[in-house]
Amino acid sequence: MPEPTEHSLKKISNDFYEMWNFPNCCGAIDGKHIRIVCPDSSGTLYFNFKSFFSVVLLALVDANNKFIVVGIGSYGKEGDAGIFPKSNLGKLISTGKFKFPDPECLPNTDIVVPHVFVGDEAFKLTETMMRPYPRKQSKTDQTKAIFNYRLSRARRTTENTFGIMCQNFRVFFTPINILPETVDNLIMASCIIHKLLRDERIVCPTDSTEKDPITDVQTNMVQLSATGGNATHKAFRVRETFKDYFNSRIESVSWQQKHVTRTN
Repeated sequence: MPEPTEHSLKKISNDFYEMWNFPNCCGAIDGKHIRIVCPDSSGTLYFNFKSFFSVVLLALVDANNKFIVVGIGSYGKEGDAGIFPKSNLGKLISTGKFKFPDPECLPNTDIVVPHVFVGDEAFKLTETMMRPYPRKQSKTDQTKAIFNYRLSRARRTTENTFGIMCQNFRVFFTPINILPETVDNLIMASCIIHKLLRDERIVCPTDSTEKDPITDVQTNMVQLSATGGNATHKAFRVRETFKDYFNSRIESVSWQQKHVTRTN
């Protein structure tokens, strides 16, 4: 799994805008608890908030449902966004060593914003990590509900990716009964092979009408728990800029209003 470069992240950003209508997005991030049988003498290290044993797969994916970066092997009890700052990706971002593409203008505007990742409520809002507005706010402010919908469309690529991988590798439908170190290797091998299969599918599609075998991942891969966290004023401003852009006449799409009205 090659290390992402500014060039590859720029291409991913273009794909997210073309396919999912979210500009300046370099990837969607999510974490999943993968069920395992309790390892010997492990106590409660692998016991998570859903009352089963697991290891955590933290994954950054692109617009084509391919893994970009993965972090594997965190204990199940660490089921919150505390895993992200301790991951290699989180450390690179916090130290400024992860090279995002330079900030760019939003399409058809002169408004400059940084490139970002998109995640759910489990992740802290930062200048490079967009998370949804709280549900209570989105129910009373339609502009925030529209932002949440647009972010959810882009973030859904993580759910699709996990679902496709589970469908390809059926071992993830049952608790895995092998040593934790071997579980980590199995997950990494699955992520790499999944990426190769996606590359082949994109380059040599067999049927343009065929749909991906997306399945319900909730039965075998469970979401991380939500968490709080203090965001900076600049992070709030970046999110507000995206929100105003999605609600503007330039970038508003006809179906977003219908979806938000139906959801509320």
